[in-house]
Amino acid sequence: MDQARRGAAALASSDFPAAVSHYTEAISQSPQAVDYYIKRSTAYTRASPPDHESAFNDAETAVVLAIKRAKREFIAQAQLRRAIALFGLGRWADSKQCLQWVRKLNKAEKSLAIWEMKVDGKLKSLEDGEERAKVTIKEVPEIEVPKAEEAKPSERKAGPQPTNGHSNGHLPASTAAVVPQSVQTPPNKIRHEWYQQNDAVIVSLFAKGIPKDKVAVDIQPTSLEVSFPLVTGSTFDFSLDPLFAKIDPSTSFYKIMSTKTEFTLRKATPGHKWANLEGTGPVEDSTIGQGVNEDIGRAVLADSTTNNGPAYPTSSKSGPKNWDKLASDLTKKPTKEGDGDDGGEPDAYIDDEESDPVNGFFKTLYKGADDDTRRAMMKSYQESNGTALSTNWAEVAKGKVETTPPDGMEAKPW
Repeated sequence: MDQARRGAAALASSDFPAAVSHYTEAISQSPQAVDYYIKRSTAYTRASPPDHESAFNDAETAVVLAIKRAKREFIAQAQLRRAIALFGLGRWADSKQCLQWVRKLNKAEKSLAIWEMKVDGKLKSLEDGEERAKVTIKEVPEIEVPKAEEAKPSERKAGPQPTNGHSNGHLPASTAAVVPQSVQTPPNKIRHEWYQQNDAVIVSLFAKGIPKDKVAVDIQPTSLEVSFPLVTGSTFDFSLDPLFAKIDPSTSFYKIMSTKTEFTLRKATPGHKWANLEGTGPVEDSTIGQGVNEDIGRAVLADSTTNNGPAYPTSSKSGPKNWDKLASDLTKKPTKEGDGDDGGEPDAYIDDEESDPVNGFFKTLYKGADDDTRRAMMKSYQESNGTALSTNWAEVAKGKVETTPPDGMEAKPW
């Protein structure tokens, strides 16, 4: 787990060779950790020069492992890494096919529209009958995935054997299970769910027949790791790394029941609402209550007689923006010089014939959208510095849309 955290930090700081090295070491310790393959695939793609072949191989492995775990979010992420690697390899029809699988799994993926646009542009440049215009890829790769390795005795850490749960630390795993095969849930049927309370996040791992005296649980401030032996002789590994926000391991605990294991993870910052169970990078200290509450306070204390649009929470130093007014200003139709005297309609602000096809597509989409969709498009595009375009106002209104540059590029402050 230390190697995985170092890999995540290196990835966040754009040190891609170091990220590859750390995730390679992490994979050697947990060869079935889906997220490690996804992150290493990302590092391979963003390295200079990029190693698209290695990135593709990691993405293929991640897809198979994610399907084995029945983790929908990981399947979508792995298929996206697969599509990006295939784009780099020049297999554009295959890349487009993978993007369609991503859309089926998670149509809210922020970078999906950008990659679809890039792939479509490449496909239009191909001649009829070219191999790169043919789909040859399958949704589930036909490859052998690494088998889980049993922990060596010298690598295990001493600790008490759990009976009903332990708050923190490594708990030793055994190399064999003692439960009958008929009562243990098959690995491909194991699933997890989660919900949150004001001060805790509760994660349920639905698996029958988990041996209480042979399960290994590691609860850290930013991660949860679970491992237990299967009757087949292999090991099942469950990993949440990183979590969406920090937790308090000293007060967190778990309980093994007949049909599931329930983990109660105490929030380090009570009241902090988690948008997801897992994060996408190194977990930072929560700043809940700072900035957002100030913006809301300014909006509440503002002169109620002025006709300002609703103020939404924002991390902007200049305060909340009125996205209703911004969208209204941008959709005004100015009159061209000389028009209007004859009583005709003024020229539209959006002129698709004078723009390129890509701009025409987004202009047409914006022109025919409702007010919430327009606000979402303007806010996401402006706050992300042009790297993301969302039509989901319910998601965009939650806060600032972060800059997400395309793979192989790096965002720099101006």
